[in-house]
Amino acid sequence: MNWKTIFLFGVTAMFGMPVYGVSALSSNVLSTLQVVVQDNTKLKTNRPPMEKRLFVSDAVEKKIKEVKKLLKDNPYLAWMFENCFPNTMDTTVHFDGKDDTFVYTGDIHAMWLRDSGAQVWPYVRFANQDAKLKKMLRGVILRQLKCINIDPYANAFNMGPTGSEFDKDITDMKPELHERKYEIDSLCYPLRLAYYYWQVTGDTSVFGEEWKQAMKNILKVFHDQQRKTGYGPYKFERLTTRTTETMANNGLGTPVKPVGLIASAFRPSDDATTFLFLIPSNFMAVSSLRKAAEILNKVNGDTEMAGQCTTLADEVAEALKKYAVYDHPKYGKIYAFEVDGYGSQLLMDDANVPSLLGMAYLGDVDTNDPIYRNTRRFVWSEDNPYFFKGKVGEGIGGPHTGYNMIWPMTIMMRAFTSTDDAEIKQCIEALQRTDAGTGFMHESFNKDNDKHFTRSWFAWQNTLFGELILKLIDDGKISLLIQAKR
Repeated sequence: MNWKTIFLFGVTAMFGMPVYGVSALSSNVLSTLQVVVQDNTKLKTNRPPMEKRLFVSDAVEKKIKEVKKLLKDNPYLAWMFENCFPNTMDTTVHFDGKDDTFVYTGDIHAMWLRDSGAQVWPYVRFANQDAKLKKMLRGVILRQLKCINIDPYANAFNMGPTGSEFDKDITDMKPELHERKYEIDSLCYPLRLAYYYWQVTGDTSVFGEEWKQAMKNILKVFHDQQRKTGYGPYKFERLTTRTTETMANNGLGTPVKPVGLIASAFRPSDDATTFLFLIPSNFMAVSSLRKAAEILNKVNGDTEMAGQCTTLADEVAEALKKYAVYDHPKYGKIYAFEVDGYGSQLLMDDANVPSLLGMAYLGDVDTNDPIYRNTRRFVWSEDNPYFFKGKVGEGIGGPHTGYNMIWPMTIMMRAFTSTDDAEIKQCIEALQRTDAGTGFMHESFNKDNDKHFTRSWFAWQNTLFGELILKLIDDGKISLLIQAKR
């Protein structure tokens, strides 16, 4: 059998590829990856050995075995699913066994509120089948609430008060913070996760005083960042050569007109916004605030704070109707990516979710919304400045990884939001074809060479891939998955 061994620590040397933001890889990751070059009939798992897995769920393991059997006629896809779906639990979950779970993003040993909320999301469906898993998920939510109460403007946190490489950023850094980039979605993802967990399990124990304080902090940030009475308390500057890593105007960002929308200093990519009213994130704020209002009403009996959430959600939703839509000469009415309230609109899409493409995946807009459908056509075209198409694939990137780098996440979002089986099949084929033979997803890959990729260990994308496969199985598309060969 023709095998090639790719050593994780030597991946840069072998392929000559940049790996951005990579720290030392955890000992919990396999030291080697066994990669099949020609024969796809016998594929050895790339998961860490059992004794080195950080967290194991019997319910998830049972599902992995079930899916492998269902996909036995597409062994490469079954192999990728086995590698990817448990990757968050295998390599990033640090659970104390009681009520605290710290989740690495992968090769960066910090916990992003967005990433961690997305990483564990696909496991929630199994919570009632596995008491240990339920406790671990509860621990993620409790840790996220604690983080928000440490600093609701921070996007990423350390496991403890250890400081970080970004201590010199010109902002109100604390030793518990890894990074302090204010992003709307960092406050929305924990609400999304907590609501889903509650819907699935019925467990209300996470909605105590920490939860109520977090909601007060979230509401204050959102109200302050409507910028009706000034700029708010947040400022951010970084000494850097990358313009996307800092904010203009002495850390306050570009001007916005207060029209009811919420300003976001940074995008989900951790890149600075051009115009601070980031449309996908404002849509996510609306849906997240409505979820929070339901919890506050039904669980906490706090009608006052629930009313504040609903009122703010209604105001942002109304502002989106007025300012988020652009009448494109080719695509008709589409959603802009960013606006400033003065009339300026940025027409593009970025890879990271919430994105324009990903709004239907998150449930922030209806998949059949005609404006969304037009937007979807626009962002997956060369009229989107960050859409790239090359020899090995096509998809959306962004300034974070630069020109010609496609994020597999966008191919997944296209599949998640598609109503066309042919399009879905094309996406699954593309994801199998652009893994560089590793059996894992990456942050991004070059449009002409998938062996030139960023981040060999990125748990969010890995687990999201598994989530997509499960969704398609649930949708009765097993035959499509089997036919979608590499």
